Amino acid sequence: MLYVGGVSFWAMLAAFPAIAIGMGLFGLLVDPDKIAQRAESLTGLMPPGAQALFESELIRLAHAPLQAVSAQSALAVIIGGYAAHRGFKALLAGLSFIHDEENQRGFWTFNFMALIVLISAFVLMGVVSALFLMLRLMGAALNIKPLAGTVFLSEWTWTSLGITLAMTLIYRFAMSREPVAWRASIIGGMAAAALAVGASWASAFYVEQIAHLGATYGSVSAVVVFLIWLSWNVNVVFLGGAIATEVELAIAQPALNFEDAPLI
Repeated sequence: MLYVGGVSFWAMLAAFPAIAIGMGLFGLLVDPDKIAQRAESLTGLMPPGAQALFESELIRLAHAPLQAVSAQSALAVIIGGYAAHRGFKALLAGLSFIHDEENQRGFWTFNFMALIVLISAFVLMGVVSALFLMLRLMGAALNIKPLAGTVFLSEWTWTSLGITLAMTLIYRFAMSREPVAWRASIIGGMAAAALAVGASWASAFYVEQIAHLGATYGSVSAVVVFLIWLSWNVNVVFLGGAIATEVELAIAQPALNFEDAPLI
């Protein structure tokens, strides 16, 4: 739980600077209003309270002057970069603990690995988001229905593929000093993606039907909902790492022959 809390806290601090950076970059190429409309579909995995929080921020940035968004993006690089780096350090520390590493990384190696994972995650998120938004914009502009939005190009499909790819690479290269087996990493990544969809649905059901947070937290309930959603999904990431670790152990363990089996 200590690692989950650390990752969730720093991820929450890095989320809104990341939105400002994305709006600043994409706003140079595409109308910000169109970006905000298409980007809202990317929040489909979040509970409604967290969706409203992100959508209001997207609308605010879309109607802000380009110079103001660019200035916010420059400041967001510093704040978001620091928070994201701390979050990835907590993530790698938790995955290393789950993998039961005997020889831990040194201080400089650990920080450098967290920085590499941060940069890779930002690039991957940017590429996947750009492809998703561009395909949707092309589909709407050219009236091509397969690009405008089908089950194969929905936000659920893109999100699941992105999570699977990201988690597979993290489990493969960042969870241990020695690369984890590809089969174990892929299985862990697929499990994390499937569990993330289930955790997102479960967290939405929890905050809507079981825990009525508005009566307790009032105007900050949306932030609390977002933090709950984050913590549940961080648990999923660690659970996927545990699955990858167990699969790797099962692959590495030689099968016992019938003659070598212990007598009961």
